[in-house]
Amino acid sequence: MDTNKIVTEPEYKAVRSSGAGGQNVNKVSSKVVLSFSPATSAALTDEEKLLVLSKLANRINAEGQLILHCDEDRSQLRNKELVTRRFLQLIAAAIKPEIPRKATRIPRAVMLKRMENKRRNSDKKQSRKRPDF
Repeated sequence: MDTNKIVTEPEYKAVRSSGAGGQNVNKVSSKVVLSFSPATSAALTDEEKLLVLSKLANRINAEGQLILHCDEDRSQLRNKELVTRRFLQLIAAAIKPEIPRKATRIPRAVMLKRMENKRRNSDKKQSRKRPDF
C-alpha cells in the first residue's frame, strides 16, 4: 500500500456537526465525512482490495463505499487530519496478514491442578450430606 497515493483517493465532504455548540453549530461546517471506494482504488493491489473488502465488509455500504466521519474538534482542518489518520490505520490493519495461531497443549501441571480442585470441591460437597446409617 502506497500511503502517499492512497491519501489522494478518498473524497472529503464538510457538513454541519450535530450536538451541542450553540449558534456555531448552525453556521460552521466542521464535521468531515470521508468516503472511499476500495474496489476502484488504484493505490491498492488486487489482493489488498480483496482483503479490505472482506475484513471491512461490515463497514462498507451497499454502494461499495467506506464511510468515516469525524466531528471531535471545532476545526474542520483538524477533523480532516483525524479522519485521514483513522482511515490509514483502518486500511493498514485490514491489509496486515493474519498470523496463524500455533496450537499448544495444556501443561500437565495445569490439568493435575484442575483435577485436584475438582476432587477437593467434590469432597467438600460430600461432607455436607447427611450421613447414611
